[in-house]
Amino acid sequence: MERRRPLSSETRPATPSRLRYLARGAAIGLLIGSGVVIGQAISISETFAQTKTSDTYRQLDLFSQVFERVRADYVDKVTDQQLIESAINGMLTALDPHSSYMNAKSFQEMQVQTTGEFGGLGLEVSQDQGVIKVVSPIDDTPASKAGLKPSDLITHINGEAVLGLTLQESVEKMRGPVNSDVRLTIRREGRDAFDVTLTRAVIKVESVRSRLEGDDIGYLRITSFTKQSDAGVQAAMKKFKEQAGPKLKGIVLDLRRNPGGLLDQAVDVSDEFLEQGEITSTSSPRRPEGATRFNAKPGDLAGGLPIVVLIDDGSASASEIVAGALQDHKRAVIMGQKSFGKGSVQTVMPLGPGNGAMRLTTALYYTPSGRSIQAKGIEPDILVPLARVEMLSVGERRSEASLRGAIRNPNERGAAPAAPTPAANGEPAPLVLGSSDDYQLARAVDLLRGISIYVNRAPN
Repeated sequence: MERRRPLSSETRPATPSRLRYLARGAAIGLLIGSGVVIGQAISISETFAQTKTSDTYRQLDLFSQVFERVRADYVDKVTDQQLIESAINGMLTALDPHSSYMNAKSFQEMQVQTTGEFGGLGLEVSQDQGVIKVVSPIDDTPASKAGLKPSDLITHINGEAVLGLTLQESVEKMRGPVNSDVRLTIRREGRDAFDVTLTRAVIKVESVRSRLEGDDIGYLRITSFTKQSDAGVQAAMKKFKEQAGPKLKGIVLDLRRNPGGLLDQAVDVSDEFLEQGEITSTSSPRRPEGATRFNAKPGDLAGGLPIVVLIDDGSASASEIVAGALQDHKRAVIMGQKSFGKGSVQTVMPLGPGNGAMRLTTALYYTPSGRSIQAKGIEPDILVPLARVEMLSVGERRSEASLRGAIRNPNERGAAPAAPTPAANGEPAPLVLGSSDDYQLARAVDLLRGISIYVNRAPN
């Protein structure tokens, strides 16, 4: 992947102002000698450095004045720790939606989350224009069971507006004792704001779930990238081979509503289905020379079988790395909807015992072809909207059976399937990804079986 180096002082374009400067320098050199010119350049450089340092000290002095004034005159008593932590968090959150400060308690909770078990509602969230935006609900959690969707906006928590709160403060308000309730006010495109009450629970993230669709398609769902993800994929692939054997026709890799997680796990999962080549790279526009590349090792767990990767607008970060790598290497067909578009790398930097840590955006992800995911996402090869598979009743279809007085088939039995049960807010019950009425999954399975039929019928 080509990276352009910034132009050095010797190769900068000669603008009119620069030409005038060079002309003056040449004239001075002819008259008083090069030593004087060099000395003048050093003097200018030192003056600039001193000015820059002076400006920094002036800004820090401004901060100190505000800090002391708040301590002395604010209407309520606040601790120095509150003020310092808020200042640090404000500095970081002003940079981008994913940089933030974590105090010691929050840092410990973050470490617990990446192991795959934590308490809460089961929501991956970000901040968007002062409110909380749902990136993705996690499967089988209070959030997913209540029907929360990617891009839902949380405007109030227990009746209190989140506007003005930091992301960390909002998250802490959604946390609480297991079995306690929290009321969220949701704003969703296309409908009026509504309230939903969730009961907090211990969230146990089963990172990888798998089963056979029929007896010939392996269904592999990764809900997030935790420390167990790669091991879970290996175990699932082993089970598919044991259960289906030579009948196995392909793999559906479901990354929908997967908010991401650990980078090394995304790289390892991608590597399981690639024989060679780059998986992803990270690079900072400020330090292009420090680019890091991750390459695949030989060995494909699927043995070359066709793969369909399902994504949607809840697929973010690490899941986009996997989808992008398999797409660029033409190893899989990407199906579903455009992904979230979080292509930035956050580095967690511990700040010492008792001081928590900072999460700082330090680089951007790139797919093997050099595409940046940031704010663009992964475009599916086949666009398939999220929908529910519903069987039409006999009366709704145009067929022999719909004609008045048609003779009934003597072997006909069974009733038409019931309509989905409405949820508490009046909408149909939330679709469970991977269930029998999952339209996107049905299309993925159809595609894999179609590929198998075509390959088997084609001449050798």
